[in-house]
Amino acid sequence: MENMMRAGNSRRASMACAPAGAMASRSEPLLRVDGLCVGTEHSDLVLDVSFDLAPGETLCLVGESGCGKSLTCLATMGLLSAPVKRKAGRVMFAGEELSGLSETALLRLRGREVSMIFQDATAALNPVRRVGDQVAEVLSLHEGLTSRAARDRTTELFEMVGIPDPRARLRAYPHELSGGMNQRIMIAMALACKPQLIIADEATTALDVTTQAQILKLLRRLQAETGAAMIFVTHDLGVVAEIADRVAVMYSGRIVELATADTLFDAPSHPYTRGLMACRLHAGTHNTGRLAAIEGVVPNPTARPQGCAFGPRCPQVTTTCVEMPALTAREEGHSVACHYPGDDR
Repeated sequence: MENMMRAGNSRRASMACAPAGAMASRSEPLLRVDGLCVGTEHSDLVLDVSFDLAPGETLCLVGESGCGKSLTCLATMGLLSAPVKRKAGRVMFAGEELSGLSETALLRLRGREVSMIFQDATAALNPVRRVGDQVAEVLSLHEGLTSRAARDRTTELFEMVGIPDPRARLRAYPHELSGGMNQRIMIAMALACKPQLIIADEATTALDVTTQAQILKLLRRLQAETGAAMIFVTHDLGVVAEIADRVAVMYSGRIVELATADTLFDAPSHPYTRGLMACRLHAGTHNTGRLAAIEGVVPNPTARPQGCAFGPRCPQVTTTCVEMPALTAREEGHSVACHYPGDDR
């Protein structure tokens, strides 16, 4: 993981030398999420989430399971299912509000302009259709390819994501393939039309380390070729260090820290972020050899504590923390939702 972090630092250093015109294009966000709230009639699952995403930029969403990362992605795609719904906020893509679009318009958008790589690919794929037909359908629908051209392009995509004997795999059903192989099928489907925005929900979790590195390299190459932006949900801080331009740390439905990847790794300010950093595999090896742990669990959305939701687990909690801290700019490009960021008491 340390090697991945060094590679990530080198990648971001090279980006700092990008032409002025390329940096100027980042002033206009491709995606804007503003005050997003998601939940059911009786509970709030995602609370006031806001961020911008520039063309070609990668934003990583990190945090424990149950923090609202996947729901934020599903809400962005308009894929929430009852009883969960968007309760407030806006999602703007290329200047157009997605929440105001019809389902027909969203269907034209999904797969062509915006693609999502789901966490459980085996469940996301249609179990009674051959995987090759499922990917070819995307190309026929959005690119207008003939069945033969779509099949040939699907074979190329399978080869590109590291599927052995790709032409033979076209006729396989999802249950005939491993979970990792289905994940690669899902990634091929998401990349098929070279979308402007890729949302990857734990996209490389089921893959071995070598294939994971290949897929991450492939995603970066696509970004370089097309200027695509990416939201990448992951628990792996090594992956974050390698691919992220910015990182949003989520806890109990809220963003508690938002910063560039360099800033987050060099100077994490929220106590939850510092706890995540301490839990890294190598973090404890220089002292006792024991990994650190964050005591407790993420609170149930129906029973959040008053004020800061991290308070019951926080080592620096005070009586002030019964008031909800706002996500406030600590410095340019670095915002923290904490009364004592960096333990500034």
